[in-house]
Amino acid sequence: MATRAMDRLTDAAEILERVRAERPLIHHITNFVTMNDVANATLAIGATPVMAHAVEEVSEVTASARALALNLGTPSPARIEAMCASGQTANQHHIPIVFDPVGVGATQFRAESARRLLDAARVQMIRGNASEVAALVNSHITMRGVDANGAPRDVTASVQALAALHHSVVAATGARDFVSDGQRVIGIDNGHPWFARITGAGCMATAIVAAFAAVETDRLRATVAALTCYGIAGEIAAAHAAGIGSFKLRLMDALFALTPEQIYSMAKIVVVDEARKTNKTFSSFVTQKEDR
Repeated sequence: MATRAMDRLTDAAEILERVRAERPLIHHITNFVTMNDVANATLAIGATPVMAHAVEEVSEVTASARALALNLGTPSPARIEAMCASGQTANQHHIPIVFDPVGVGATQFRAESARRLLDAARVQMIRGNASEVAALVNSHITMRGVDANGAPRDVTASVQALAALHHSVVAATGARDFVSDGQRVIGIDNGHPWFARITGAGCMATAIVAAFAAVETDRLRATVAALTCYGIAGEIAAAHAAGIGSFKLRLMDALFALTPEQIYSMAKIVVVDEARKTNKTFSSFVTQKEDR
């Protein structure tokens, strides 16, 4: 167990260093409300963002990128068409796709757009909140705007079901992040309540996942590592912020300056053992105790 714990911590630190060394180009077709946040978070973690939305150019831009992030936050028929075209190009070039189903349960148009996108292209990763993930599994789940209107009781079942349905890695982020490839379920307890008080927190999380997926072919490892680093950066930012305004600024600094030592000392990664209905929480502190 100690070895598995240290492996997860090493994954996060090592993948982060690869992102910074390789500076992969990430193509974002993202939320107009949070586009600047997404670009800055991508830069802060060490990757390079490009935001192209016109259907006339998205395929060309995607073909030159290392990962594609598709965000449903401000949908329109033209943007959905562009997303489908980009997704198909990404599939042709074996470029990983991260889909963020923002507010998917809020309107019929969003639900139909999500279905169209998921039919048009194979996505390797899906990141949303618990209700967004559940809405993709069960179209009867309702939401208020882009926020959860009562999170599903069994998030692990939702992420497993959606991952199995689309043969992808699914993350439901919240107080505890749950990540599944359809069989394994990993939990991440890093983060801060202020994430829920700022615009763009989820969109930025998706951007970090895309950056990590650009350099790591194991999608589960990439997603767990990305959300661990993002959660730790949130904790560091909150410790130095006076409120949610300065928190957002501090978050960029924390992402930019994040170190392996901070990851090893602060990561809270949980292996959810469904067979025995138990959780085993791992951190560098627990690992050191077990190794002794």
